[in-house]
Amino acid sequence: MTALKLGLLLSTPPSHPSVETVVQLAQAALRRGVEVYLYLIDEGVKTAVDRRYISLIDAGVKMSVCAYGCQQHGVPTTTVDSRISLSGLVVLSGIIDRCDRFLAFT
Repeated sequence: MTALKLGLLLSTPPSHPSVETVVQLAQAALRRGVEVYLYLIDEGVKTAVDRRYISLIDAGVKMSVCAYGCQQHGVPTTTVDSRISLSGLVVLSGIIDRCDRFLAFT
């Protein structure tokens, strides 16, 4: 049996309560054996260097960050962890398509 897949999208700035909500949701899903895919876009790209989000990668979350969003919001791609995929919207489309559930935090 294949594991369920959960896709998450975060577009809010680091100060927004959704940032912590996504962390808690991803951790809960991982504990239940769910594969978690996280896409950071718009101001959400600023969380790519947040220690809580790096910990999610350590725990097994597959994370992608919008390269254009990094450029627009002053996040140098050289500061993004090498395990995070720098990508575009076609990757987001693929996440939406292949996940059993998809939640957007905007």
